[in-house]
Amino acid sequence: MLPISVFIITKNEADRIAQVINAVKKIANEILVIDSGSSDETCKIAAGAGAKVLFNKWQGYGQQKKFGESKCINKWILNIDADEEISPELEAEIKEIFSQRISKNVAGFRVKIVNKFRFETQPQKWAYYYNQLRLYNKDLAGFKNSSVHDSVEVRSTKFEILQLKNIIFHQSFRSYSHWIEKLNSYSQMQAQDSFAKGKNPSLLKVFFTPLFTFFKAYFVRRYFIYGFNGIIYSSLFAFSRFAKAIKTRELFQEKKC
Repeated sequence: MLPISVFIITKNEADRIAQVINAVKKIANEILVIDSGSSDETCKIAAGAGAKVLFNKWQGYGQQKKFGESKCINKWILNIDADEEISPELEAEIKEIFSQRISKNVAGFRVKIVNKFRFETQPQKWAYYYNQLRLYNKDLAGFKNSSVHDSVEVRSTKFEILQLKNIIFHQSFRSYSHWIEKLNSYSQMQAQDSFAKGKNPSLLKVFFTPLFTFFKAYFVRRYFIYGFNGIIYSSLFAFSRFAKAIKTRELFQEKKC
């Protein structure tokens, strides 16, 4: 095991938390689960799998992750979500990196988070991914204090960020029902964030956003590779942006009353 702390934020992840923890056991000498009040067996299963479980009341994604990184004993941190699993190839790559001396100027490593939809054992060849700074030195980088945007930022431009070759699997939803529940919850947080920043979408934006977002998902995110399912995925992605827009307008309308 390496001098790496892994932390995972959770709520009601009993069905998959053990698999996520088991995937990082060989590279981390500390695994933390930051739970915000699960009503299922998440905490019990996580502890049984070898993680240290801490409770922290939910205040937002960025706040929850800042709490997690503050509790890590190692300066090197790997952050993964409860719907993500590191690939065996990434495990080997991280071991290789830490078998050598890492330059003091390196703040961290970006890693590709690749979509793996339900019923897939491996991501499709051209599956969409996003590239994020996930393995980082907490002395040089850390999470932003944002309730919606949970991303790591480097404390100075003089520090270097390197790229890992291998991937993390990302299976965001268990079912369409679960996806719609997440969509409703996250769009509400996004609307509140936009409202707090004074961003009230116009009627034109409300109308065109779902149309533009559908085509972005279908072509730019390459959901067309999933056949008819790609149309469903694109439609749900478009509806999430539509929900954010109408919920934001509703907040501004309530303010006027």
